[in-house]
Amino acid sequence: MRRILIMGATSAIAEATAREFALLGDALMLVGRNAERLQAIAEDLKLRGAKQAETYVLDAREMMAYPKLLDETSLRLGGLDTALIAHGTLSDQALCETSIETMLNEFRVNGVSAMVLCAELANRFEAQGHGTIAVISSVAGDRGRQSNYVYGSAKAAVTTFTSGLRQRLYNKGVRVVTIKPGFVDTPMTASFKKGPLWASPASVGKVIARGMILGKPVIYVPWFWRGIMSIIKLVPEFVFQRLRI
Repeated sequence: MRRILIMGATSAIAEATAREFALLGDALMLVGRNAERLQAIAEDLKLRGAKQAETYVLDAREMMAYPKLLDETSLRLGGLDTALIAHGTLSDQALCETSIETMLNEFRVNGVSAMVLCAELANRFEAQGHGTIAVISSVAGDRGRQSNYVYGSAKAAVTTFTSGLRQRLYNKGVRVVTIKPGFVDTPMTASFKKGPLWASPASVGKVIARGMILGKPVIYVPWFWRGIMSIIKLVPEFVFQRLRI
């Protein structure tokens, strides 16, 4: 039985992934800002087979509260060996361009807070000699684009941070999984026009849960985004700067 912390547990992708672990009888700590929504998800997960489904209300920007969160999680679950960091916001690029405060806040939420929690988890898992840290980054972090480069920059930081952390912890019995979703049909992307490249949270959750169990280093989900981003990264900068994407 895994003892799993899920930060950002009310997001569609996190909830779908939690359902996969519930079916396996794992114990879960659900963390988010909305107490009522967390409790509703917890009750659903118990019905699906979760050994435990605890809740903890916390804003991801309250980074100094992370040690207390991890202590409480270990106490209530009887230990902690797996974490999924899934919180984030979809940045308003235009607003970020005119408001430094907004840009900094978006970077803190989508980048810094995830890295701080990774660091806290890494030290604890290294000390106990085992564990899995999974973090949702994004294909947007593979190359900056004018349409979302603030969000993409934060995710690029997460991707680079987890790459280094993965090397550091490889021989310590700790696995670090970087998850790079493409387009996923969630409430956060409700206003977007959908097409054939879009995936459902349920399908993405299945891939994430399986990848976490196997300890895969990097997961592109759906799988074809690995090829798409490989091509995009190969476009010469003198050509790329002229594109409107």
